[in-house]
Amino acid sequence: MKLYIIILLCSLFRITRQLNQQDRCVCELTNKEKVFPHETLNSVNDEASKCSLKVTPQKALDLESLHFGLDFRLPQLLKDLSILENENDEALYGVVSLQVIENELIEIKNMVERLNKTTQGHNHITDESGRQLLHLRDELQELEQYDTLQVEKRRKDNMRLKRALDDCKNSNDLNTQPTIQPYGVCPHGKFVNITGPRFYSTGEAPSNYKYGGWGRDPKPASGKENWYWRVLLTVSNIYANNINFYSSLSSLTVGVKTPDNALIHPANPTTNTIQGPNVVLYGEALYYNCYNSYRVCRFNITSKTISDLQLPKDTRFNSKGNFCHLDQCYVYTDIDLATDESGVWVIYSTAQNFGNLVLSKVEEGDPPIINQTWHTSVYKQGVTNTFMACGILYATRYINKQIEEIFYSYDTLTGVEKFNLGIFIDKMCPDINFLNYSPVDKMLHIHCDSYMVSYEVLFE
Repeated sequence: MKLYIIILLCSLFRITRQLNQQDRCVCELTNKEKVFPHETLNSVNDEASKCSLKVTPQKALDLESLHFGLDFRLPQLLKDLSILENENDEALYGVVSLQVIENELIEIKNMVERLNKTTQGHNHITDESGRQLLHLRDELQELEQYDTLQVEKRRKDNMRLKRALDDCKNSNDLNTQPTIQPYGVCPHGKFVNITGPRFYSTGEAPSNYKYGGWGRDPKPASGKENWYWRVLLTVSNIYANNINFYSSLSSLTVGVKTPDNALIHPANPTTNTIQGPNVVLYGEALYYNCYNSYRVCRFNITSKTISDLQLPKDTRFNSKGNFCHLDQCYVYTDIDLATDESGVWVIYSTAQNFGNLVLSKVEEGDPPIINQTWHTSVYKQGVTNTFMACGILYATRYINKQIEEIFYSYDTLTGVEKFNLGIFIDKMCPDINFLNYSPVDKMLHIHCDSYMVSYEVLFE
């Protein structure tokens, strides 16, 4: 049986060897699909890249900044004209007020010219980019016909479905949102830049009174919504014992005080005297570092009473934990007060946290109390100033005499620290001794070398 199988296999092998090449089966494959145009796809990618370089968020931000500036300047000009009409004594006050208005008109004119140039440039970019986008759309629609398996179509359907689900989820979240937003949730959006300066004046400050603080009350009493306050350090540029009020920005510029100026103590310095430039006003109360202590004082403007808040015992004070840069430290800046949309904050450093910034939320009351505390990993003496906005701590550092950088942030909601913000301030004087954010007008108020300077904060 085995011999028979072997003979049969040998016979088949001989027959196969004898087949002619012409008797073999050959198959031809014909592709009826069009050849995919890779060159067209590469061209579309190149055009899209060029379009992205021309149309950038920064260009839109520049235009928006100019619009914000005019929105702020024009109503202020109308207020100044109204004040001049009502209070003009046809003497020194009228002359000074006219000079202020003339300066504002010059600044508005310059802003309008810059806005026109920027708008013309953007119109050209818009027209050119519009034509490019229409061309790209047509090219992409032609390329979609090669999607025979409908992969791209399915992807677009999935994206639309995802957006619908996100909208549904967000609408449900809004219905269950608490009435009080937690720290770090900003109603304006993300802080992205500052523009300015918008205001620059020494006011009535003598040249030998270099340091102090100024701004607006985020929670003013009725009738004082437009008021400004200012504190000048009068003894060795370290201490102060009174606060001045002004009914408008023009009054602040020319030095016309209201009768509501408050004297904290007739002697200066003494117990409860203001120590250092870092003071803020909130809810008709002045918050500041108490003289020769690690306490925060709260001076009630109406009742003229003082209560205090004790910070941790290892808090650095009396110029042992100042804001600094390589060339110098800013004396008696150990304890910094700040305001934002949620109230008052205090920023300081402790030995337990190795000299790094410590942030505490101050709750209103008589006396005030600390609600919650956060510990950061940025060294306080490597920072030149701090401020709060929407529950986020921001810190600055000295670049040179013309530039200061907002380089650091700490989100109290998430605990996330960032060290590379890269937001720059064009300084009007080399050293910034006072810096605070005003949620009333979304301005950053600065005091340096007798000058009051303000910048507009831009949110996304």
